[in-house]
Amino acid sequence: MALVCALTNEVPESPVVSPYSGAVFERRVIEKYILENGCDPICGKELKQEELIEIKTPAVVKPKPPSATSIPATLKTMQDEWDALMIHSFTQRQQLQTTRQELSHALYQHDAACRVIARLKKELTAAREALATLKPQAGIVNAPSMISEPALASEAGAGGAHQMEQAGMSTEVIQKLQDKATVLTQERKKRGRTVPEELVTPDQVKNFLTVASRPGLHSASVPGILALDINSADHSKILTGGNDKNATVFNKDTEQVVAILKGHTKKITKVIYHPNEDTVITGSPDMNIRIWHVPTSQTQLLLRCHEGPVTGLSLHPTGDYLLSTSSDKHWAFSDIRTGRLLTKVIDTAEVGLTTAQFHPDGLIFGTGTVDSQVKIWDLKEQSNVANFPGHTGPISAISFSENGYYLATAADDACVKLWDLRKLKNFKTIQLDDGYEVKDLCFDQSGTYLAIAGTDVRVYLCKQWQDLKVFNDHTALATGVRFGKHAQYIASTSMDRTLKLYAIE
Repeated sequence: MALVCALTNEVPESPVVSPYSGAVFERRVIEKYILENGCDPICGKELKQEELIEIKTPAVVKPKPPSATSIPATLKTMQDEWDALMIHSFTQRQQLQTTRQELSHALYQHDAACRVIARLKKELTAAREALATLKPQAGIVNAPSMISEPALASEAGAGGAHQMEQAGMSTEVIQKLQDKATVLTQERKKRGRTVPEELVTPDQVKNFLTVASRPGLHSASVPGILALDINSADHSKILTGGNDKNATVFNKDTEQVVAILKGHTKKITKVIYHPNEDTVITGSPDMNIRIWHVPTSQTQLLLRCHEGPVTGLSLHPTGDYLLSTSSDKHWAFSDIRTGRLLTKVIDTAEVGLTTAQFHPDGLIFGTGTVDSQVKIWDLKEQSNVANFPGHTGPISAISFSENGYYLATAADDACVKLWDLRKLKNFKTIQLDDGYEVKDLCFDQSGTYLAIAGTDVRVYLCKQWQDLKVFNDHTALATGVRFGKHAQYIASTSMDRTLKLYAIE
């Protein structure tokens, strides 16, 4: 039986065996290894030269090398190098095996961590939904006393054909509207063309990144956020309306849900955050408009001005009156303090209305129709004073600029049109990609930027109408977009159930 060295894989001249691993080695090779490492190369235990056990075998008789030449010295050198190479090769094989084991263990830990994270996310979503269900119920004790008599009358009539009676536009109301418009016009002239020093620059907008993404504001069972607004007095408070029939008030600074507003029987498609009060207004295809008191999460007033789904809401600059549109072909003007319907007017072409927006002065407003028309109305005269044709498909969004000169409109035709209200004509068309859907438009408070939400979220620089930034972070259609104070951040919502915030990191 031939003996083979465990290190060199050769027949040893002076074989020895390790008492720990039982392996056979060439004496000179294992002695070198012990000198360098001090352990058994097979099992790794500490090993001394004295502990090696010699194996007695017949001596291998080699021919005596010539002593008069340098070949033996050359052979000795080559033998030493070979021994060193064999030891190094063995060490490398051991290190490779150790590394493979460590990598396998790390991959197993990573896989286990991913499973734990997925489970925790699922539990967190379930907990948020449970909290959303329980929290509003805590304040229902005195709920009936919070709803005024007009609201109760509207609630009672919701089940039948009864509609609110028109109170009419009194002289006092018209004078109040005129006074407010005069004040706003003077303030705008005083500001002139100056912009706030705190307003972000176009270069800064180009560097905006996604700084937050909130997927848990609405139920996961019926995904989709359909409407968005920001409190203009406290820009940390963001309002969303969802497919789950709820409206949610979220504080972006504390990252907490302030209130969940439940009451609508269908999805919420329009939301407004009152600029001066902790009050929220919501509209829905259930034909109702609800005015909420945020601290108690309760309905203060319920308006039923329409016989069809509510498609547009806009708050008058006074903060006291509400404009609403519906697929029932009417626009309505209501007093949110008393719950009275002041006037209700049918569209001139008797077609369904899709959206509404007050001019910054509050004396005129715009509506969109299902037959591609954008119409300008005089509120005091309750008459149609201008029409802007040119789109194809139902109008999906309109927005007036802060200076009151421009109107941006969008429809199902993959473009955004800009209109000059002084010349009553289209002066710019932003053509988007084929199939691009626009769901929302918004100018910032200074009128410097225009944001578009739809297939993606885009920001344009006004006057030059230059495309500054495109955000593709949403995994579904974007449904709403709003600017924070001085455009320091941008918020957007989407059918992917997330609220995303963009700013400079």
